[in-house]
Amino acid sequence: MEKFVPYEKMSKRQRREADRARRATWGDVSPVTKKKESAKLYNRKKHRMERDGSGYGAFFVG
Repeated sequence: MEKFVPYEKMSKRQRREADRARRATWGDVSPVTKKKESAKLYNRKKHRMERDGSGYGAFFVG
């Protein structure tokens, strides 16, 4: 059985290991805060895509 050692008294290496064990991954979720852009704002890229069509070449060979 492991003896309990307070976090403050752990060695630097032990603290690092304890921190890594507590950390969790976000998985498929992006932690970046996102907000929906207003439809009233002018977007050059959006208008360019509408003018060019799909944004890809005129012909698709596959």
